[in-house]
Amino acid sequence: MMRDMGRRARAAARTLALAAPEQKTQALHAAAAAIRAAAPEILAANADDVAKATADGMTGSFLDRLTLTPARVEAMAEGVEQVAALPDPIGLVTERWTRPNGLIIERVRTPLGVIGVIYESRPNVTADAAALCLRAGNAVILRGGSDSLASSGAIHRALVVGLTAAGLPEDAVQFVSVPDRAAVGHMLAGLGNTVDVIVPRGGKSLVARVQSDARVPVFAHLDGINHVYVDKAADLDMAKTVVLNAKMRRTGVCGAAETLLVDRAVAGTHLKPLVEILIDAGCEIRGDAEVQAVDGRVKPAVPEDWDTEYLDAIIAAKVVDGVGDAIAHIEAHGSHHTDSIVTEDAAAADRFLAEVDSAIVLHNASTQFADGGEFGFGAEIGIATGRMHARGPVGAEQLTSFKYRIHGSGQTRP
Repeated sequence: MMRDMGRRARAAARTLALAAPEQKTQALHAAAAAIRAAAPEILAANADDVAKATADGMTGSFLDRLTLTPARVEAMAEGVEQVAALPDPIGLVTERWTRPNGLIIERVRTPLGVIGVIYESRPNVTADAAALCLRAGNAVILRGGSDSLASSGAIHRALVVGLTAAGLPEDAVQFVSVPDRAAVGHMLAGLGNTVDVIVPRGGKSLVARVQSDARVPVFAHLDGINHVYVDKAADLDMAKTVVLNAKMRRTGVCGAAETLLVDRAVAGTHLKPLVEILIDAGCEIRGDAEVQAVDGRVKPAVPEDWDTEYLDAIIAAKVVDGVGDAIAHIEAHGSHHTDSIVTEDAAAADRFLAEVDSAIVLHNASTQFADGGEFGFGAEIGIATGRMHARGPVGAEQLTSFKYRIHGSGQTRP
């Protein structure tokens, strides 16, 4: 079955690569409308998934990622429409130059081909990934988590309605509807050389397996160990707002802050208010000795805390000796995902933004902006922390390659 999915996806990819931008836009708008129309079916399927997950003992951030509401279904449809509104990247000439011999060379964006997306829990990834792949002219094979099969299957059926309404092949978006873990292995092996890239979205164990076993390129991040550094020149009210949002807006997303760093120069004025606002919001703090000293509710940090992605209402906190020490800590313990500095000192901000080697670095803003929708990408298929091809939120533009078109007038090479 899996090999056949790959062959059908490859054929669909060739059709998509030549599809007019207007046809893909039509398909995306039709898919968004179909998601809205299917909202009762999607929510009923999701209720079944949530009930099963609850019975299996799942709690907290896992259930939050799994659960759909009418507002989240509407946001999913709106996300597809935002992708539809994006400029079509395919066929865009990104560079053009003329050689001394008169040859005109153009670099032109092309689709990647067939993308395999392997994800857990979040059924909305079904719509986000399909929409972005379609916008960039790629076919996609979706393998959702076993915990969200019913929800993702219902969303997939709505997406197919959109494809067929626009006259595009329904094989352009395929969904692996069985929980068999062997399906993941087949996808990682490339489905007989039909899959061009794999994108994993899920927990550390899933991403680690994909990065270890994949025989095709991978866009992925392993951890989101994200930091907020409060500099000596930070405005306290801004710092409190940014830190609280970065940690507590949604604790289970990959952009959530996991470590708070506070400059020793303002520990006397800034540390206690920051600790208190987090604890009052229900966040557990694991701190070094100086953080523990300002509030008896702070638990002692152990070495592993600096290297942990909690995805929960827990944060590690430490006092550091200025921006240089903060950068060194992030280099030693970060995951090259997302890190933020809060400061009114432009020089400190510039140094942090230049020296922190993460896919996303922010100044005076929450780490929770690590999201393709917030970048204007409409959605994202994931966050890439590698350095090859794609980095940061992977949107439609990042799901393209390029080729060279050369225009001559009879030139030959001497």
